[in-house]
Amino acid sequence: MMNIFYLFLTLFIGSIFGLAAVKIKIPGGLLAGAIVGAAILNIFFGTTYVPNETKLFVQIVAGAFIGCIMEKSDVKRIPIIAKPAAIMLISFLILNLSAGLLIYLVSPLDLLTSLMSVVPGGISDTPIIAAAMGADAPKVAVLQIVRQVLGIGVFPSLILAYDRSKKSTEKYKKREANTEKRKKSKTKSWQSFACTFIVAAIAGILGSMTKIPSASFSFPIIAVLILKLVFDFAYIPRWAKKCAQVLSGCYLGSNIVLQDLLELRYLFIPLLIIIIAYMINCFFTGIIIRKTCGFTRKESMLITTPAGASDMALISSDMGVENTDVIIMQVLRAVIVMTFFPQIIHIVVYFIGK
Repeated sequence: MMNIFYLFLTLFIGSIFGLAAVKIKIPGGLLAGAIVGAAILNIFFGTTYVPNETKLFVQIVAGAFIGCIMEKSDVKRIPIIAKPAAIMLISFLILNLSAGLLIYLVSPLDLLTSLMSVVPGGISDTPIIAAAMGADAPKVAVLQIVRQVLGIGVFPSLILAYDRSKKSTEKYKKREANTEKRKKSKTKSWQSFACTFIVAAIAGILGSMTKIPSASFSFPIIAVLILKLVFDFAYIPRWAKKCAQVLSGCYLGSNIVLQDLLELRYLFIPLLIIIIAYMINCFFTGIIIRKTCGFTRKESMLITTPAGASDMALISSDMGVENTDVIIMQVLRAVIVMTFFPQIIHIVVYFIGK
């Protein structure tokens, strides 16, 4: 009975802190605030409780949400953007592995935590996958939040400043911008939501039974993608995703103890490595995409910016970039990175060792 009371107390405190973080416009505020709220409750009062099965539920909802973000109109553009998308994904994989290995070599973080901290995926999805894989999820969450802050708050300003200083030297042949808006599915019924959740839940449970790392997350992505692109009957409302973020934050925060806070001092060097690595990737991969694929300087650098697809839509508009392909490639990154990068990381950890 007390566990039920502690569960509701944890969710209540996590929600309050999450909403407060959103109110003051902290990137990934729901997750970050819920982590802080649950951590405070656990450290000072020891009255938190979130069942271990939460990880599976959150992965199912998050996987379903990612599966829903790809549209049929996006798929039609893939052959046209295949080259820049391949360059983007390869550069992110190289960045993930090289920066992760460097963090592992120069910091006390274990290899799995180091690699998961650099994954260019969702801020709310990556920590819970890291927890399911056995990494130090709270540290992954902190480093992922910093990456999100970079992508939303820092990189766009740097890209604008750099573009203004170099705009007179633009000499590469530009490709025609795709200004046609993404055609989003209008399927938003409770029936499609129920169907999507059931399909994702079955896929997630089957994935957890296979013992394949992060399969309980990647299987729902694939299953819902098929449901969306083949039958156009997939829908996850934003409130469900937000609830999953709070639940994820509460789970992560409830596992934080005082020792974890003391160990945050070890994250300075990893943070520095992540900042420098993403800046280098944004600059040099942006140059490669601009020279070989004909995107403008702003477009090519935004393609390699570590921000979410929805954030990128707003950022691009504010920066005067109307090329929809930039958004589509961010969607493609979210789907492919979150489906396959954890598997690659598991293989690397298996061969190199924890």
